[in-house]
Amino acid sequence: MARSSQLEDLLGLPPAERRAALRDLGETQLKKMRTCWELWAHDGQLPPRSGWHTWLILAGRGFGKTRAGAEWIRLVAENDRTARLALVAGSLGEARRVMVEGPAGLLAIAPDKARPVFKPSKGQLHWPNGAIATLYSAAEPEALRGPQHSHAWCDEIAKWDNGGGRAEAAWDNLLLGLRLGNEPQVVATTTPRAVPLVRRLLASAELALSRGPTLANADNLPSGFVRSVRLQYGRSLLGRQELEGELIEEIEGALWSRTLLEDCREDSASAPEQRVVIGVDPPTSAHGDACGIIVCALGEDGVARVLADCSVRKATPEKWAQAVAHAARGWQADRVVAEANNGGEMVRSVLHAADIALPLRLVHASRGKSARAEPVAALYEAGRVRHVGQLPQLEDELCGLMGGGGYEGPGRSPDRADALVWALSELMLGRRSEPRVRAL
Repeated sequence: MARSSQLEDLLGLPPAERRAALRDLGETQLKKMRTCWELWAHDGQLPPRSGWHTWLILAGRGFGKTRAGAEWIRLVAENDRTARLALVAGSLGEARRVMVEGPAGLLAIAPDKARPVFKPSKGQLHWPNGAIATLYSAAEPEALRGPQHSHAWCDEIAKWDNGGGRAEAAWDNLLLGLRLGNEPQVVATTTPRAVPLVRRLLASAELALSRGPTLANADNLPSGFVRSVRLQYGRSLLGRQELEGELIEEIEGALWSRTLLEDCREDSASAPEQRVVIGVDPPTSAHGDACGIIVCALGEDGVARVLADCSVRKATPEKWAQAVAHAARGWQADRVVAEANNGGEMVRSVLHAADIALPLRLVHASRGKSARAEPVAALYEAGRVRHVGQLPQLEDELCGLMGGGGYEGPGRSPDRADALVWALSELMLGRRSEPRVRAL
């Protein structure tokens, strides 16, 4: 379709001038321009011109990754009636909720005359010209063994479950079936995490890579959101990853690796709890480090699970003690284990002041943090510990504990990691206690 002279003029303007010109257009003119993605996209959202097989968009939250992936799929489908497209997410529910029906999904961005029809029973989108997209779950890699496609969009690949190598198997099966048409291509969109699949793609010589921070899309984000996340996360490790789009690499010599932690993750506890222990690493002052408060449980299958990070920062003794008591009540803790090296009886008194019935045991560290952590890290290596859900701040600290001593993670001290070590040592390395009968 020939472009109008007005559209050509707008596309020829620098981005800032183009945005100003678009604001001056009337509603009727704007409506005609809405479906021209090139007008609204920033550079990181537009595909490389030619000669690529895999395009990876590795960027911060709110960068517009989902919109970029959906617009690329729309471009392919509307211009190739023979296109057979794969839409792959961490689960079929996520594929439908985000890639198809989400605010930046394929149904929302489609122009009226070329809107695809979603057929949930088949897990497919059908365009008026004959192009078809099929939804897949990366958690079921065998479903991608056999089907053939010409193009694919894979969303949030760093979140795909790689237990048993599933994420990489899904990617491999997809690529082996990407053999229709003259130029098969795949787009992967994700917030960076140093998981095996992301590192593998970055090592590929034929990769087209787009990177960028959340602020690259600031014109399309609420100003309150941008201010809030920058204030809360700033240049923290989590902020650098989730907002700046940095890939936080492994620290050589650390007791934990991100790969190890990803391999031990599960969305929800897969076995009932027998015993719940909360580890506490009290701060030395109200203005310094955080109070590490980590909830762990021993399951009926003999596997320990890290359930929650209830840590608090810059809290008075009364406030962190109340946070411990609240966590103990909420998780029906059988034991609270608190380090008493810096505080002794003060730790006992403030915790019992918060809850006199708290099942408390004070512990004293006779070895350094790394030495205490080594046997706990060995439990992870043996597959005897799982993380339930996402625990980013705790995991950042774990990945900064060094095997030969020392700490290279965020903050001055690994308070959360130390609390975890106390809890898992009590559950898995100390004397076994009989499980109690829980109240229903």
